[in-house]
Amino acid sequence: MSGLLAAVAQSTWRTLALVVVLVAAFVAAAVALFKLTVFGAAALYFVVWWTLLFAILPIRNQPEIRPEHIVPGQDPGAPATPRLREKAVWTTLFAGAVFLAALAIFPLAGL
Repeated sequence: MSGLLAAVAQSTWRTLALVVVLVAAFVAAAVALFKLTVFGAAALYFVVWWTLLFAILPIRNQPEIRPEHIVPGQDPGAPATPRLREKAVWTTLFAGAVFLAALAIFPLAGL
């Protein structure tokens, strides 16, 4: 999985295409299985995705320790390689799982 993810994360356009396809699949599943509107499913997915993004961003970050790569004014805790494309894909996958799980639980809670 990480080899495939690394290949997709090499290009911004590939990453964006994968994220769009995955989001469309999760929203379509929510519309088909849970009778949500497309706008309602997309809005709920966006909230879940955005929340999880901030939980996933700090994972596996290492600060820059090479003095020649530190720019004046740079935060000393700024990551050397933030891997944002990879984290966008992971966020999309985790958000999809949380999103579908939440939709499955909502009827049990009377929502």
